[in-house]
Amino acid sequence: MPTGAELSSHAPLERGTLYVVATPIGNLEDITIHAVRILKEVDLIACEDTRHAAKLLYHYGISTPRESYHEHNESQRTPQLIHLLREGRSVALVTDAGTPLVSDPGFKLVSTCRKAGIPVVPVPGPSALIAALSASGLPTDAFFFAGYLPARKGARRSRLQELASLRCTLVFYEAPHRLLAALEDMLAILGPRDACLAREITKVHEEWQRGTLTEILESMASRERILGEMTIVVDRGTERGMPRLGPDSIREHVEQVISARGLSSKEALREVARQRGITRREAYRQLVGEKTGQRP
Repeated sequence: MPTGAELSSHAPLERGTLYVVATPIGNLEDITIHAVRILKEVDLIACEDTRHAAKLLYHYGISTPRESYHEHNESQRTPQLIHLLREGRSVALVTDAGTPLVSDPGFKLVSTCRKAGIPVVPVPGPSALIAALSASGLPTDAFFFAGYLPARKGARRSRLQELASLRCTLVFYEAPHRLLAALEDMLAILGPRDACLAREITKVHEEWQRGTLTEILESMASRERILGEMTIVVDRGTERGMPRLGPDSIREHVEQVISARGLSSKEALREVARQRGITRREAYRQLVGEKTGQRP
């Protein structure tokens, strides 16, 4: 943490420098004075989407020329931008929202600049990763950012298996159309850990859900539609993993709970699902599978 004597303001723009500028993830007011000044003073702004960036730039009266720079044209654009930087031009790199390179384009450009000896200066600011982690109520002393999980189930589960043994909080981004599948696989691989789902951070419909992965999955599965940008924060696991409560057979487990607590079959199945860290739907599927002799 810098002391007061180390703080500075209004450092002059450096020519031939790439500025990596963080921009708002929702609320247009979440931008630093430094970022606004840099965006006004550079020669060119490299944007993930020029039309999206135009809204922010117009809001702050920024008329700097802009050019697209995204995952589909970075191989072509990177040499062009390097040429401009070597000529002494200054360039700002921005993405649609948040900090460039954090699950967004920019790595190829920054890496090439570093290898070529071209100065790279970060202009810090918003990040959905840090925002979600800071407000999740889960441990922040050590965390691992896993970005987006693979779209295919097999690859997604394999990735989660790799992450399961990490002794730190896990943070993921996820698309709304894959959220339920991702939560189901997290629950299956990581167990019923505490978690926090942050949706549409800093936007009008911002929402936070805190509970176990089981509870969050059931809540989201009950909705007709799931919309918005998702960040999922998952607590670290225990040293020896999550022990299963009750017998291996889910049928025996249900009967055990009915006998011990006098619950109805429906209530007992709900309790067994909670203890085993699975959804009620999954518990019912496994119960039917046992009765019909099929593997769950």
